[in-house]
Amino acid sequence: MSEFFNETLAMYLEAAPWLILGVVAAGLVHAFMPDGMLGRWLGGRGVGAVVKAALVGAPLPLCSCGVLPAAVGLRREGASKAATVAFLISTPETGPDSVAVSYALLGPVMAVVRPVAAVLSAIFAGLLTLAMTRGEVDAPIAASPPAKSCCSGSCAAPAKVERSAVQRALGGLRYAFTDILDDIALWLAIGLVVAGAMAVLVPPQGLAEYGSGFGAMVVMLAVGVPLYVCATASTPIAAALIAAGVSPGAALVFLLAGPATNLATLGVVGKDLGARALVAYLGGIALSSLACGLLLDAGLAAWDIDVQVQIDAAAETVPEVVKWASALLLAPFFALSLAKEAKKRLTH
Repeated sequence: MSEFFNETLAMYLEAAPWLILGVVAAGLVHAFMPDGMLGRWLGGRGVGAVVKAALVGAPLPLCSCGVLPAAVGLRREGASKAATVAFLISTPETGPDSVAVSYALLGPVMAVVRPVAAVLSAIFAGLLTLAMTRGEVDAPIAASPPAKSCCSGSCAAPAKVERSAVQRALGGLRYAFTDILDDIALWLAIGLVVAGAMAVLVPPQGLAEYGSGFGAMVVMLAVGVPLYVCATASTPIAAALIAAGVSPGAALVFLLAGPATNLATLGVVGKDLGARALVAYLGGIALSSLACGLLLDAGLAAWDIDVQVQIDAAAETVPEVVKWASALLLAPFFALSLAKEAKKRLTH
């Protein structure tokens, strides 16, 4: 039991400084984003709208389910089916918080590859949707009551009033340590616990024989598609998988498929965008994540890069005193978010 606690604590200490940096960045993005920007940028049709949707969605601080009301709103404002699919994929697959935690737990190469792969997978799925829905009516969906998020906090951005830059920044920080943490706290805690358990129960390189190649990636895809896990929470699980011998490419498949798909998202895509868009959505994620995983493993082998060595080196870049200070600073906010989630579940 003590070994499990030590492994979980060690991973929390590694993640804490970067998690604070990531949620602060996400909060500031939320605070300073111009009102109506998404609707203006993503209201067009064609390839350009798909690429813009993927690029705009990547840095937004929305979780795997919080992206749903935002995407439905964009669709009602005139975004095409293809652009909506691209936005639905790139937004939950990456973000400032998950990139920061990826650097801490997965190393610099994975921290760069992950958001790039997320944007590419979103563009591919969007273009596939564009091709498969050609000839279908692509008018905006009819207005109805706003979609409710399944997140623990309020993922939909509230209407902004005119405020000074300082007020916006303070509001962004408040949003970061309440709404954003509320959205990810439970699943991040689960991810840390699962990672700690894997570190104890699965010996180092224990999955090496089965954890690489196309077959392993298909397994990661099958695990990730129905699972609800946000981008940040999936990171410690991926780190534990790599430590146990799963290839970085197979772990990347999990990092892409897990946050982008869950039953709620699939239901919304099928209902509001149609059966063809749903097939393109799932097919785009599956094909692009497998391709990215294969390319990553091939690239690492060609360049003789050991991701586990990079993970160990990244862990040494932050002084221990900073790790502990960050962990202690984050702990009360983290605990409060978990308490709110527990209260919510007990009252429903």
